[in-house]
Amino acid sequence: MIVDFHNHYYPDAYLRELERGDTTARLERDETAAGAEGRLLLHYPGDYNVVVRGHRDLDERIRVMDASGIDVQAFSLTTPGVHVEERDRGITLARLVNDAFADAADRHPGRFAPLAALPLQDPAAAVEELERAVGSGHRGAQLFSNINGRTLDEEAYFPLFEKLADLDVPAFIHPTNPSPLGQLADYRLTALIGFQFDTTAAVARLIFAGVLERLPSLKLVVGHLGGTLPFMAERIGRGYEVYPECRERITRPPGEYLRRLYIDTVNFDPGALRLGLDFAGPEHIVFGSDYPHQVGYVDRALSAVAGMPVSGSGAPAFWAGRRRSC
Repeated sequence: MIVDFHNHYYPDAYLRELERGDTTARLERDETAAGAEGRLLLHYPGDYNVVVRGHRDLDERIRVMDASGIDVQAFSLTTPGVHVEERDRGITLARLVNDAFADAADRHPGRFAPLAALPLQDPAAAVEELERAVGSGHRGAQLFSNINGRTLDEEAYFPLFEKLADLDVPAFIHPTNPSPLGQLADYRLTALIGFQFDTTAAVARLIFAGVLERLPSLKLVVGHLGGTLPFMAERIGRGYEVYPECRERITRPPGEYLRRLYIDTVNFDPGALRLGLDFAGPEHIVFGSDYPHQVGYVDRALSAVAGMPVSGSGAPAFWAGRRRSC
């Protein structure tokens, strides 16, 4: 079985709400692009996504999955998320997206394992929506590396991590724009390297703030091969040795918490993947393609992992033993 844990879906109901306006995220047509209708662009503060057929058409997704041998996609909403919106609008959009996710999974049994979108601008509302979504069949939730500039290690978000641990579902930490953008504002550097830096900082903060120590059963999946964590792990560990600030809230070296993380394979360089495998171990690395983004490739993703010395059933280890199957 091949499970693609990192890929993204924009339900039509969500896109229609953005077309109506009154949202921070906005849709527009690029009439200069090839094609009768041009490209559909989803703009949000600091970046944009090109919305292609695979983002919104389930039949196209299944065609691609069947052609490539992918059995299950654990899809998520991706940037910009609903947290960029005003609070009540974000809550409404989260419910709309998650209902569409559940409907997609119900209409195509065994093919999709949704990860819930959460209104993270309101941590209490995010906990409530997580419970509702998991009750309707969602297999986890997507969090972002920062929430409109707020960091995930804020105490206000601890009840959300508690609920994730209590429900025994993983949180997928996906990058979003660093705040502020600074020198990443040009050349799409936000998407190319800023996302990786922000992911790394988010996880390091969760470790040093003691979130993983306080919640030993919490399961975190870190996108894009863990950001730069496989490369930076040794230096993060050195910080614990020499900086008192790095020992205030944890009792063990950072490496012990880093070994609990799961990472995905959304980095298609064989050398980088070998480093990621050495960092995480075969039981803590999951397949991902980033389909259907411009920088996501199902074929390259599959080719990149074909030579990795990993075997198994294909279902991520953090779903082992759960009563609801993919």
